[in-house]
Amino acid sequence: MTNKYIATPTRTKEILGKYHFTFKKSLGQNFLVDVSVLQNIIRHAGITKDTAVIEIGPGIGALTEQLAIHADQVVAFEIDQRLLPILKDTLGDYSNVNVIHQDILKADVTQVIAEHFQKDQEVHVVANLPYYITTPILMKLIRDRLPVTSLTVMIQKEVADRMSGEPNTKSYGSLSLAVQYYSEAKVVMNVPKQVFMPQPNVDSSILQLTIRQQPPVEVTDEDFFFEIIQASFAQRRKTLKNNLSRFFKGVHDKEKIEHILQEAGIDGIRRGESLTMEEFAQVANSFFQYEPK
Repeated sequence: MTNKYIATPTRTKEILGKYHFTFKKSLGQNFLVDVSVLQNIIRHAGITKDTAVIEIGPGIGALTEQLAIHADQVVAFEIDQRLLPILKDTLGDYSNVNVIHQDILKADVTQVIAEHFQKDQEVHVVANLPYYITTPILMKLIRDRLPVTSLTVMIQKEVADRMSGEPNTKSYGSLSLAVQYYSEAKVVMNVPKQVFMPQPNVDSSILQLTIRQQPPVEVTDEDFFFEIIQASFAQRRKTLKNNLSRFFKGVHDKEKIEHILQEAGIDGIRRGESLTMEEFAQVANSFFQYEPK
């Protein structure tokens, strides 16, 4: 059976040739041609015969096929109409796969889960995401608070490092905090560019986001909390006090900002990248008390 898998260079070329398929750069199409990498992804994602899976961008079905073998049900969202007849062909043997021709950013995924999966079934998102739109997709999925346990995704290594970044590192920033507010993030493996067709210019990583039931910090106002974080990283080389002075220009003067930071127990000469999420929560909650109601 193994030599029949979609995820081999020979079979992939065969399928692409049969359908005269050409890659669309605008859709960031890079197809995986290594079965062992796919099986590793599935192992890390914890997929079993009891689990249901949402996949994004199935391509010609390389990952979808492996998911179909290991999971109970798979629903795959594909935006490129040219791939629909190919998927119908390559996944024809798997009755537990549904392909939906829709942009994941516009989809009501909660509704799809309710329609396609059993009630209370454990659901995971597993995908090889197009690099150009990774962040909007992941932020939508985790912010929508979907009834899913985890997201295990192949993305650009640099973005995976940023999403899982720790304080006092180059990778740590507002994206790290936004992702880690909703989920626990860890890079579970790195993937060389050689296992893709065509080869991308960057290395990839598998990032796993385990959805939190509760945020790790209590904030008075979520939107304001994220605004403070963004402002604190506006110019990475600048101190917290300087970045916040720009943000609150015309609202609070430097002395007032210094005073509020002291109330929060934070030294204003620190840089944003040195603050933990708990410290950002303290800063945001302290400043929020002074917001015009």
